[in-house]
Amino acid sequence: MSRNRTVFCAAAALLTMVAGGSPAAATAGEQRQPAGVAANPVLQTVALNGGANTAQASIKPFSLVGVTWADPAARVGALVQVRTRALDTRRWSPWQTLETDGRAPADVRGSSDPLWVGPSDSVQARLTGARGPLPAGLRMDLINPDAGTDTSSRDGRAQDAVTPRRAETATAGETTAAGRAAVPLPPRPAPRVVTRAGWRANEAIVKGPPEYTGPTQVFFVHHTATGNGYSCAQSAGIVRGIQAYQVRSRGWDDIGYNFLIDKCGTVFEGRGGGIGRTVLGAHTLGFNANASAIAVIGSYGGRAVSTRVRTVIAAMAAYKLGAYGSPPAGQVVVTSGGSERFPLGRKVPLFRISGHRDAGQTACPGNALYAQLPSIRAIAGAAPAGLRMIGMGGSARAGNWYFTKGVIQPAWSVTTPLGLINRFEVWVDGVLRVATPAGRRSVPVRLTPGGHTVTVRALHLSGRSTVVNSRVFADTSAPVFSREPDLALRPGTVNLGAVPMHLDWTVRDNASLGSVRLTRPATVNLGVTARTRNVGAPANRPATFTVRATDRAFNFVSASVTRTPVVVSESGAQRSGTWRPLRNSSYLGGTAVGGSVRGTSASWRFSGSSVALVLSKGPRAGRIGVFLDGRPQGMVDLRSARPLPRQAVWSRWWPQGGEHTVRIVVEGTPGRPGVALDGLVYLK
Repeated sequence: MSRNRTVFCAAAALLTMVAGGSPAAATAGEQRQPAGVAANPVLQTVALNGGANTAQASIKPFSLVGVTWADPAARVGALVQVRTRALDTRRWSPWQTLETDGRAPADVRGSSDPLWVGPSDSVQARLTGARGPLPAGLRMDLINPDAGTDTSSRDGRAQDAVTPRRAETATAGETTAAGRAAVPLPPRPAPRVVTRAGWRANEAIVKGPPEYTGPTQVFFVHHTATGNGYSCAQSAGIVRGIQAYQVRSRGWDDIGYNFLIDKCGTVFEGRGGGIGRTVLGAHTLGFNANASAIAVIGSYGGRAVSTRVRTVIAAMAAYKLGAYGSPPAGQVVVTSGGSERFPLGRKVPLFRISGHRDAGQTACPGNALYAQLPSIRAIAGAAPAGLRMIGMGGSARAGNWYFTKGVIQPAWSVTTPLGLINRFEVWVDGVLRVATPAGRRSVPVRLTPGGHTVTVRALHLSGRSTVVNSRVFADTSAPVFSREPDLALRPGTVNLGAVPMHLDWTVRDNASLGSVRLTRPATVNLGVTARTRNVGAPANRPATFTVRATDRAFNFVSASVTRTPVVVSESGAQRSGTWRPLRNSSYLGGTAVGGSVRGTSASWRFSGSSVALVLSKGPRAGRIGVFLDGRPQGMVDLRSARPLPRQAVWSRWWPQGGEHTVRIVVEGTPGRPGVALDGLVYLK
């Protein structure tokens, strides 16, 4: 055999050698192209048993090879193997076996599954182990998927990978779910699919318009048995080759599978008619009605598909089955349309996602892929997993509640791949408020005032769903001061720079307080449970204190109080009895008066809202009696373990300011009769 030629053996010799169990080869090589034949034909045929005088053929480049024969009902009954010579390296491939166990009702010729061999220019075939006569019209069909196409700017990769969307206009009001409002639903998403235009289907060879069947009840998984020796850049070319082989060699109307998927997880639209519609395919003899199918490009007898491919197959199955309420993980009883395995009319129980072999006498989709079908069913039929709330925009969380002014933006996540998600819904108190596409996982919702249950529902393409609930309180009312801030004098050391007072308030909210802060004269967190705080302010000048209360929904209210702490020295009192002057830097202004005689008194008249007496305390200090507006207030003991000058030892507060008189009387306490009077403070 020369470098550029292959020579056929006579058909009789071929049959004799096959029958005897010894391999025989039929070869074809490059010769001068016969007149009238296209330079690069899509289909070339090479007879394998045409007789001893079979003419030599001139082989043009091809990439896919199969064996066909005249009677579609006949069987080859032999091991069919081919090897090819690569166009670029000129090297021969190993012998590869063609699968010959499949047939379809649309076949006009019997056929093996095609084998992708890549660009080649020569081929050899051998048939061994024949169990009887070979069928008539046995030939090799060589397919060039790029013949007649403009490849000057294309490299065989899928182009225009656009998935058309179903024109769904369903609204939530069209369903029977209780409490559902008339909320528009997003279109049910179609998985990303390379359209026929994307893989450059040859529409000129399609024989008539597509046919449609009923709701999808079962989804079949196939493999193309075309071999795994391809790159994903060649996938579109393989699909074109399969279309050419099934139409030109087998006589079908179009490519038989509804979808094809390569080993990288790219899905291709198969038979034309609409990705979202129930196109009647030619994929599973006797079971094409009410069914859809996907074929994994390659051979999967001993090699499993990747995790990605498995997930995408599951998504396609869930998309087709779930659209009609068929649970992908379930089973169904279907009626055979007639096949080699199940006669016409036989009721056959099948998994909703089945392998080709479940319905026919075939090894398809290969042992390894068939073993993966349970996991594909589990993925396709599962409810969304890992749904959880990851945020609630426009709100603050406290315990198990979220608080908002009215507009929230829940955000969520799922661990299920988004390609398996139909949509997300947000419900409020059992009423659907908004539905979003699978790719959107956050949406604004306005709530009416009060407490609500907000539910996020994730819908799987299978029809199953998962929910997560949140408690949300919508609050448009600011907190209310039931007692506005006020100041009162308190016990403590009096300095002209810091008169001791306490700030009091009471604030409530109809939902939940978030914070209470002092914002003036300084910023201080007061806490939501406190009702008073010790403060101080310089004497004899106005001091303003502002309290701001904010609820969990960020509504807030502020209130202020302004008071002037007025310090009146002992010299400003109306005194009677015996007082003696005292001088010491520890006294207010450096002076005070001392009294030790029983009945010695001092009084002040003032107008204010709070008052405090300022005296010194110490180990030998005595007691005083206090009278307010002429009424006795009891005795105040000034004794302490250590000297404490400038002490506010007694105080009073009134909700409204007014005129008051405070008088003290020295008791002349036995053993410690003396007291040191330093003055009086009142709030103006």
